[in-house]
Amino acid sequence: MNQAANSREIFVKLYEEFMPKVYRYVRYKVNNDLLAEDLTSTVFIKALDNFEKYSEDNAAFSTWIFSITRHAIIDYYRTEGKKRYLSLDEVVERPADGDSPGEKLENQAEKDCLNNCVAKLSQEEQELIHLKFGAEMSNRQIAEIMGISESNTGVRLFRTVKKLKEYFQESWK
Repeated sequence: MNQAANSREIFVKLYEEFMPKVYRYVRYKVNNDLLAEDLTSTVFIKALDNFEKYSEDNAAFSTWIFSITRHAIIDYYRTEGKKRYLSLDEVVERPADGDSPGEKLENQAEKDCLNNCVAKLSQEEQELIHLKFGAEMSNRQIAEIMGISESNTGVRLFRTVKKLKEYFQESWK
C-alpha cells in the first residue's frame, strides 16, 4: 500500500472517531445545528488539507483537531458571528415528536436557562464546559488543549460545575 492510501485510511479512521466529538463541541459553542454541521465540515476540510503536516510527535490528534476547531469557531465569530440570522427551525414550527407542548416549553426553558448560566461563566470556564460535555473529552485531553495540568483541569472543572449548578439553581426557581 502506498503512503497516500495509508494516510487516507488513517484519516478516515480518525474522522470517524472524532467527527461526533467535534460536532458536539461546535454545537455547544454556536447553538445551531446547521451552523455546527457547516463548521464541523470546515474543520475536517482544513484537517484533511493539512494532514501531511500533522505529526503525532508534536501533539495528539485530539489536541490538533480541537485546535483547528477552536480557530474555526473564532474565525466564524470574527467574520460572521456579529450578524444575526434567523434559522428556519426558529420560524417554522416542527411537527409533534411525542412531547406535549407544555413539556416542550419546559424543556426549552431549561435549555435557555442553562445557556444563560453558562454565558455567566468566564471564557475559560465556558471552554472547560464545552470541551468536557460538548466534546466529551477526558481531563487529560482538555489539559493538553488548554495547556494546564491534568489535576488542575479536574479542580477547575469541579469548581466550574459547582458554580454552574449554583447559577442554575438561582435562576431556575
